[in-house]
Amino acid sequence: MQMVITPHRFSRLLRVPASKSHTIRRLLMAALGEGVSELFYPLDSLDARSCVAVCRALGAEIAEERSADSLCANPPDGEGARLRRWTVRGIGAGNNKGAFPARSCDVGNSGTTLFLALAAAALGTSPVTFTGDEQIARRGAGPLLDALAGLGATVSSENGCTPITVEGPWRGGRVDLPCPTSQYLSALLLAAPLAPAGTLTEIDVPLLNEKPYIELTLSYLTAQDIPYEGKEDFSFFRIPGGGRYRPLNGPVPGDFSSAAFPAAAAAITGGPVSLLGLDPGDPQGDKAFFDMLSCMGCTITWTKEPPENGWLLTVSRNGPLRGGTFDLNATPDLLPALAAVASYAEGTTALVNVAHARIKETDRIAVMARELGRLGVLCEEAPDGLVVRGTGAPLTGGVVDGRGDHRVVMALATAALGAAGPVEIAGAESAAVTYPGFWELLGTEN
Repeated sequence: MQMVITPHRFSRLLRVPASKSHTIRRLLMAALGEGVSELFYPLDSLDARSCVAVCRALGAEIAEERSADSLCANPPDGEGARLRRWTVRGIGAGNNKGAFPARSCDVGNSGTTLFLALAAAALGTSPVTFTGDEQIARRGAGPLLDALAGLGATVSSENGCTPITVEGPWRGGRVDLPCPTSQYLSALLLAAPLAPAGTLTEIDVPLLNEKPYIELTLSYLTAQDIPYEGKEDFSFFRIPGGGRYRPLNGPVPGDFSSAAFPAAAAAITGGPVSLLGLDPGDPQGDKAFFDMLSCMGCTITWTKEPPENGWLLTVSRNGPLRGGTFDLNATPDLLPALAAVASYAEGTTALVNVAHARIKETDRIAVMARELGRLGVLCEEAPDGLVVRGTGAPLTGGVVDGRGDHRVVMALATAALGAAGPVEIAGAESAAVTYPGFWELLGTEN
């Protein structure tokens, strides 16, 4: 699908969709846990739907409730109803009931679902095979699979990519787990407590990118009173088995990763844009985007709203954007959006220490350099980052390709808002992976 962006000032009040990271963690924990969980205002996206399908395949019962709830940021169906709640009846995996009913699970485009569910499958005693789309088939899970094998699971794959088959039981032990993506470690941290009582899982972590996502995962273990030991620098963890996940209830927090795109649109066009559904105390690492925008010359304001609305975050800009140097090791998903903003800054912007952005849905460093170049932006690739040499001038119009990567597509769309002419974007449908309704939000035509 192609979309055409006609440049315009972007200014509005909107509610941010729920966090994909929170949604998928809550779905899997509820599915593996005991009793019934109620997840209000979850993210209704392709990735989240893939996770629902996997949870159902593993034996969980999931029902959905839809309504015309104005507080919900999910897209409406043909009758104007939006997903308001998923009710999840868990399988009680911590009781070590043995075989999962699934023999095959399709994770679609969701790397988070794949990695977390691979570890969950090692808790069972029947083989579970994971498949996905063409992008997933190129995303290796080798270090995670090696760790699962070291913990007792039987693992088979070709070059660490899907299709991947995993079969427990989880016997515990001590393993090395280098983490170019934090999702490998989150997978073990979430599954290890549900291993049999008396099992001890010890994890050495010689490499860890995206540390804030581990803080997010640990916040869930703490909330569930799951015991664990870990070094302050996250280089080692010890987790005993025999745990259980209690039901998780309540609203799913808003997504700072998704919020980066309307915020980038405000930075590029001036805004103001006001965002509901975020919490400044949330451990999501991508909230750092707003500090970065402030350094580049934007005004960022948090305002406490009535209890039903929570916080209001407003982004605006009156003066020029300034370049800078930003370490994105902990927040690699911000690279596309920040590169788009940097295209309009005066001076050089260096996005550094983020080599792992090359192993996302696409090589985001190479793709952003190439596609922004088509709009007249001078970009230079580094092995671990991207240098954008902005002039403060509008980008040219033209034709770009998001390469089927949702964050690249949305970043190019926000960059197009300040261009000198229309920009046509190929692969636009992928935005629905994490931000359903994005194109309606931006005001576009196909």
